Parts: sequence; structure tokens; C-alpha cells
Amino acid sequence: MTNQMPANHRSASPWTLWGKRPPRGDEHRLLEGPKLRREELIRSVRIFAEFIRGFRQLHFIGPCVTVFGSARFEPGHRYYELARRLGSALAESGYATMTGGGPGIMEAANRGAREANGLSIGCNIQLPMEQEPNPYLDKFVEFRYFFVRKVMLVKYSDAFVAMPGGFGTLDEIFETAVLIQTGKIQQFPMIVMGSDFWERPMNFIRTRMVEEGVISPRDPDLIRMTDDVDEAIGWIQASGVKETPVRPKSLLGEKREPSATTRTGEPAA
Repeated sequence: MTNQMPANHRSASPWTLWGKRPPRGDEHRLLEGPKLRREELIRSVRIFAEFIRGFRQLHFIGPCVTVFGSARFEPGHRYYELARRLGSALAESGYATMTGGGPGIMEAANRGAREANGLSIGCNIQLPMEQEPNPYLDKFVEFRYFFVRKVMLVKYSDAFVAMPGGFGTLDEIFETAVLIQTGKIQQFPMIVMGSDFWERPMNFIRTRMVEEGVISPRDPDLIRMTDDVDEAIGWIQASGVKETPVRPKSLLGEKREPSATTRTGEPAA
């Protein structure tokens, strides 16, 4: 049996490899094993500096929801249009929309947010020179290290929504589920949309994993599934938002990002 490429597979485009082949650099060196003490110390300082830069970039974005999904769905595809409607609904509800900043599902969610006058953010690792973020972003933040980006997404998001996607999307779903399961984060909705795509993986979790005793019977409820944008928004709103206990200081070059409401003077229509 041969693997068939989907009709919308961009075989000749760098979008197909969006975020999959970042420039070779420091993160590769970090994962190669023990290095000289001096090199490890310098890298530790660089990692600390990257955390600080991420804090400064994202600290005042306000209520925010991160949307994950494949880069390979084009405009007109049902999953692209679902993500686009979700982005608009998030903006209309006062949430910023954060994605990896690429094409496909990411572009769709950012596009929907932009169309509804909401704040649209891209957050990814450093990209190869041939790749550019999608054109619907108000802010694009690049990180050198995957794990720093992961911390930022969880820290500054009030919920995750996963559309159909590949290994990266699965990674975000299950890592978030573990954080919720172990009590590291609380009142954090993890929602999957596109039930025809997720039905079989979710059935495997609900049946085989529970039957084998590797998760508890209640654990599948950590991941909610729906195709209804309004239902997803309701779950997100019911969980509340993370408070920002400090105000921006102009002396530090800080400012609060405008929400959909402050951009237009009234909630986005």
C-alpha cells in the first residue's frame, strides 16, 4: 500500500514544512549532550534572557486563547473555515487569538480574529529564511527554544483549541492534558474541534486506555470535543481568565495590547 498525498498537500511549498526545520543552531547543540561548562553557562544565560523577552512581549496581551492545527489546510477547506469562525468568535468575546503564525489552521484563526478587529498573535520558533508568517498578525514573537515557547503558550493562554493537525498538535494536546491531570494548571479548557477527525483518537482514549488502566476513567474528560463554535466559547468563558496583577510601566517601554473592544470602541460585530 502506498501513502496517498492529500489533494491540498503543498509538496513544492515551504509551508508544508512550516516550523519543522528551523535553522540549525543552539537548540541542536543543547540536545546533543554534555558540553564544556563555559558553553553550558552561556547557554543558560541565553535561555534565561529568552524567557525574559517572552515575558515582556506577552505579559499584557490580556485574555488569550491559543489555536493549534495543521499548516496544510487551504482556504475553503472545512477545517480552515471552522478555525476562521472560531478566531472571529474569540475576538467578539474579547479574547486575543494566538497561533504558531503560519499558514493553514493558524492563518485561518488569525484571519478570523483580524476580521473581527481582535488581537492576532503568532508565536513560534525561529523560522528558515524561506518561511514568512501569515499576513493576518498584529504581533509575531519568535523563540530560539521549543520549550520556552511551550511555557509562554501555557502561561499566557486561558485555553487551548486544537483543530485537526499532526505530531505538533498531538504534542500540545497531550502535554496540556498531563499538566491538567497533575494539577500544574487548573481551570484550563483543552478543546478539540473537527469531530470527524478526532473521533477515533478520542474513542481510543476513552476505551482502550481506560480499559488497560493506564489512565483513570475521568481523565478523558480533560479533553472536550465539539464542532460548535458557540459551545467552545461557552466552555472558555466559564473557566474565567488569568489576571495580570501588574500594570504596564511606560519607563520600561511597556503597554497593554488593545483588545477587540478598545480597537473599535465597542465589541466587534
